[in-house]
Amino acid sequence: MSLDEEKLFAARLHAVRCRPYLATALFALHVVESRQVPTMAVDRYWRCYVSPAFVDRTPVQELAGVWVHEVSHLLRDHHGRGDRFAVAHGLTGPGERLRMNIAADCEINDDVFGDDLVCPEGAVHPVSLRLSPGELMEDYLRQFRLGPQTAGWAWLDCGSGADGLDRDWDLGPDGAHGLTAPERDAVRFRVAQGITARPGDAPRGWQRWAEEAFQPPQPWRELLGAAVRSAVSGPGVGEDYTYGRPARRSSALPGVVLPSLRRRPPRVVVIVDTSGSVSDSELGSALVEIAAIVRAVGGRRDLVSVLSCDAAAHLTEQLCGAEGITLIGGGGTNLRAGFDKAMRANRKPDVVVALTDGQTPWPKSKPPCRTVVGLFPRPPRVDEHDPDYVPAAPPEWARVVHIG
Repeated sequence: MSLDEEKLFAARLHAVRCRPYLATALFALHVVESRQVPTMAVDRYWRCYVSPAFVDRTPVQELAGVWVHEVSHLLRDHHGRGDRFAVAHGLTGPGERLRMNIAADCEINDDVFGDDLVCPEGAVHPVSLRLSPGELMEDYLRQFRLGPQTAGWAWLDCGSGADGLDRDWDLGPDGAHGLTAPERDAVRFRVAQGITARPGDAPRGWQRWAEEAFQPPQPWRELLGAAVRSAVSGPGVGEDYTYGRPARRSSALPGVVLPSLRRRPPRVVVIVDTSGSVSDSELGSALVEIAAIVRAVGGRRDLVSVLSCDAAAHLTEQLCGAEGITLIGGGGTNLRAGFDKAMRANRKPDVVVALTDGQTPWPKSKPPCRTVVGLFPRPPRVDEHDPDYVPAAPPEWARVVHIG
């Protein structure tokens, strides 16, 4: 049986009509006929391996859904993310790669179908594993293992482009018709550009991907991360005296018990400026920075608290007990209230990180902990009643990083 290219390419055209923002990526795939592939599969070089028997028995509308599904693996870099996750968690073998393929499918399939795009038969959905939709591959990998509930997907194989494990049918980096790294980045950029131009036409998962893919590398993120790491690892941070373990010098003073110096993990409070002058996109950036701050303290979410603050301090959340972070506010700005509440907490912070536009009064005195300020950019303000008005700059005792 030879490959029915007319049917296969008709399905691609149907996929383009249903998802026009993916057109650049769909036409960038190079088709390779293969009888080793169960259905359709991709490699990291943007080749699409197709089984002639699968094309023959599958309706055009369903084939269109498979086109979109396979190219989604490549756009979302599931092969690179799978490799990084495997290295970080010591995962090896085809069983773990199958688990990555299932998790990647869950990330894609929860919102990619509908609106004339038919879901392929046997597709994996988060609800099939009793998982919540809208999460990422890495999140799903932490929530399930292979077992009886996944036995029905043992046949699943979307190729090395879905999980990073090379297949026998792969042509490899030196094979014909593969895209180079700059070409692959250019395709992702064009797709992200199309989605951000008309975000209302794309599902929320694609909008989130485009926002992350479309942003160029920002050196300020490295600077902010370095500032936080420096603050939490500085001398005296997290150090306290305890009588639970007497000091060794006590032996030189009979009858006297001296406390020893103990170092505990540093606690961080993040104060997010939620006043009306801070935009929704900047609040979204604040959430991204909070995730980076968690990584800076070694991934210990229980050591990081988030405090919303406009003219008053609001809810304080421990990240270890929250599925998401609730930011409350929208009024005026007074970060003094946020600093006061952070200092009155039962568990005093070792580091305070303030994410703000800077249009706020600052504490009059230096807090008894290290402070890092992430400033959102603002044009110079002009007060018609006072031409010499200059907004108060962050205090000298704070480490300031300009965001954006």
